[in-house]
Amino acid sequence: MTQVLEKISRHNRLSLLAKRVLDIAGALLGLIMLSPLFLGVALAIGLDSPGPVFFRQTRLGKHGAPFQIYKFRTMAAGNGGPALTANADPRITRVGAFLRRTKLDELPQLINVLKGEMSLVGPRPETPDLIRYYTPAQRAMMLSVRPGMTDYASILFRDESRFFRGCDDHIEVYRLSIIPAKCAYYERYIRDLGFCADLRIIAATVAILAFKRVPKALNIET
Repeated sequence: MTQVLEKISRHNRLSLLAKRVLDIAGALLGLIMLSPLFLGVALAIGLDSPGPVFFRQTRLGKHGAPFQIYKFRTMAAGNGGPALTANADPRITRVGAFLRRTKLDELPQLINVLKGEMSLVGPRPETPDLIRYYTPAQRAMMLSVRPGMTDYASILFRDESRFFRGCDDHIEVYRLSIIPAKCAYYERYIRDLGFCADLRIIAATVAILAFKRVPKALNIET
């Protein structure tokens, strides 16, 4: 893991600049092209249950800087409860279940990308409550880069909630099973960090959402 962190410090500034240009261009294009979909989703959420269209939550960005992440609301408004949710969570609305299944609830994070708080590709940002279950080395690696909307873990570990089925202690499952698996994918992403890797992961994300599979040519599955 130390070698991975050293790679980040030596990484070509031009490559990181190209990555940021991709983020800005992708976020702008996405927000413009998807604006009709945003309006449709907003209407569906409003008709399904009372409350705001967007859900905001504090997450940790690069170097641990807190920011407010944007998502479409998928739960009944004002419903508190555990941060980790399973598919059968009673707080999830009918429209929310569809948004979660299709990952459409994540699209408002294009706003976070445009603001520079997130990247199109990078480790998924964690909440302050859950980051404490990571080891110091895992936290250092995860917070060394800008968090993203998708990465290897998002593609290969896409049905995280299945690990909570039939289990009462979600935190224990998250700490012992999910964090180590995610961190292995985060480490792989940081080793591959760069513009071309981001394009490959974005293409794989679109493929998995549209066709439920990733072409072998993208070299994502390991």
